Amino acid sequence: MSKFSEISTSQLMRRIGLPDAPQILDVCTPEDFAEDPFLVPSSVKTSAAEVLETLSGDIARPIVVVCQKGKKLSHGTAALLRANGRQAEVLTGGMYGWRDAGLPRVPAAALPQPQNGSTVWVTRHRPKIDRIACPWLIRRFIDPKAQFLFVPPADVMAVAEKFNATAFDVENAPFTHGGDTCTFDAVIDTFGLAHPALNSLATVVRAADLGQHHLAPEAAGLLAVSVGLSRQFTNDTEQMNAGLKIYDALYRWARDGQSETHNSDFGPKT
Repeated sequence: MSKFSEISTSQLMRRIGLPDAPQILDVCTPEDFAEDPFLVPSSVKTSAAEVLETLSGDIARPIVVVCQKGKKLSHGTAALLRANGRQAEVLTGGMYGWRDAGLPRVPAAALPQPQNGSTVWVTRHRPKIDRIACPWLIRRFIDPKAQFLFVPPADVMAVAEKFNATAFDVENAPFTHGGDTCTFDAVIDTFGLAHPALNSLATVVRAADLGQHHLAPEAAGLLAVSVGLSRQFTNDTEQMNAGLKIYDALYRWARDGQSETHNSDFGPKT
């Protein structure tokens, strides 16, 4: 059971991936982090001394502080944040507790270098499924501030080089299709994000994106909604932002709602 001003690993895992998830700040010392260079998904690496400068502008957004063991460094940082008017809790057990619970951990070495405070990603324009599912996955589980560039297919790799961006869902990109998997699968695998809800969602995305609807009955619906969404927007960024809500809903279905069915209350009259 978590103590006052703490949040348990299971409680935090249920909040990660949601649009209103807390801001997670990793304040492990350089020595501790070098010993175990992994991050809780969506967390930002900073230091206790610089924590106030790291915060996003949303003062109402709750904060969870993570250090190696969830003791003095985390509690002192959280107290400092509360003294400055922020809602802050400590992850019970710190990163060791998260690791020992077998929860997803992002390898720091896999993260792209940020540009002006956020990672930058580039892909083909006119997205449909994988190229909206991946931005959702990256924003919710890797970098909440990630920026996405949509360009003509022939220019993706050159833009990636020119703008120090990470290319995805295009041939020869670091993240792309492989065999019977799609780019969404590649991102989950590289960043260590596999867990039951995301695995279920990945099956739906893969089935819809690769035209293998026998893998998941939901795939036909995702394809239909994705094509319809693409017809509503000429601006790819606006389309992506609208599409993120679809994947927010699908993630909640995958996490909590797969057993729910619906039948009309209006049956045949007898």
